Amino acid sequence: MAIEIAPLPVPPSADAAKLQNFGREVKGVNPGTLSPEEFKEVHDLLYKYGALLFRNVDLSPEQQYALTKAFDPTSESYGHGNKKTEGEKKSILHPDLKTIPRVPQVQLIGNGTVYDHEGLAEAKLKHPSHTTFHKTRISPEDEEKGYTRFYRWHIDAALYDLSPPKVTTLYGVTVPKGARQRVRYDDGTGDELEVPLGTTAFVDGRNMFDILPPELKSLAVRTKVKYAPHPYVWMAPAHALSTGLGIMSEGLEMPYDELPPWEESKIKVLPMLWKNPVTGELHFQVHPCGVAELFIDPLPEGAKREGALFPDGAHLTNLKEVRDLLYKMQRPAIAPNLVYPHDWQERDLVLFHNRGVLHTVVGAFKPDQVRAFHQCNLAASDDPKGPTEEDVKKWA
Repeated sequence: MAIEIAPLPVPPSADAAKLQNFGREVKGVNPGTLSPEEFKEVHDLLYKYGALLFRNVDLSPEQQYALTKAFDPTSESYGHGNKKTEGEKKSILHPDLKTIPRVPQVQLIGNGTVYDHEGLAEAKLKHPSHTTFHKTRISPEDEEKGYTRFYRWHIDAALYDLSPPKVTTLYGVTVPKGARQRVRYDDGTGDELEVPLGTTAFVDGRNMFDILPPELKSLAVRTKVKYAPHPYVWMAPAHALSTGLGIMSEGLEMPYDELPPWEESKIKVLPMLWKNPVTGELHFQVHPCGVAELFIDPLPEGAKREGALFPDGAHLTNLKEVRDLLYKMQRPAIAPNLVYPHDWQERDLVLFHNRGVLHTVVGAFKPDQVRAFHQCNLAASDDPKGPTEEDVKKWA
């Protein structure tokens, strides 16, 4: 049976035209036992559409690891480094991840207590909540009414020492049912988005770039992003914005000299735009919470200077200035009509192009709502490529 694809069901809130090239459901093939020819087809579909959904899949942790690794055959360790998140107690990732003992590259995430699961006698899981991470929170009364928030828009990546994973696979083992929730942006826009309980929300990095005005496109194509050392430890004392798209600048980040030992050579400086290796498109890929500085190249020779931002280039080190600029560039792309909130069913497998999309945990569960997912992503064998000289000429 040949591989068939169908568009993902976009919610009424979405601009179907803007999301027409994002996401496909794949039918007629078992993702756990792909032939080399089938894998090549799935590989190219993923880079073309950003996310692939397989429904009613039986997938062992071994198969999930093998599938994830096939996208980057020389990658081996979990995207944050095996044992790194459990051992790093100060990291904001620490409570969220448990490792499958016999396949340590696969993590168990979810909510509630899971018993006798893939070699784990008992695992207490906690769905991340905006109430512990955002500067402000939705009142308990409004939470009871079903209001919630995006937790943290991000790319799956250590952003220090290790290269950002190419692909993340998420497999829904146990998916609780419950009333839909309503995401409030609480940023003065009045924006809200109705979502399924416990959705994973995605935005397309291509859209994030494509909808920018020309002067911000020019800036994006010329900019490199420097992340803080051990960014998840660095940001842990700070608070996030109400949209989950970055950190409030209150001076609460952990000072560099109090972080675990770090080396300048392991700090990540990555392009603001990452080039799709299959389609050649540019994706705006920045994890806003971890950013410390921006390096902006001058305009190329012959480019129009009128209206250009930082025409002579710049090195921005003021954290508030860096964050405000990034927010201005990224916030338009998380507008309700550009978000795909996946409605999880049990045995759904979602593959997403981690170098082409941003995603976030959403919503809140009660302690007795048990949810178990298997997540796998592998630190990549190389860093993402940025815009080519031709791209810079075209957009700058």
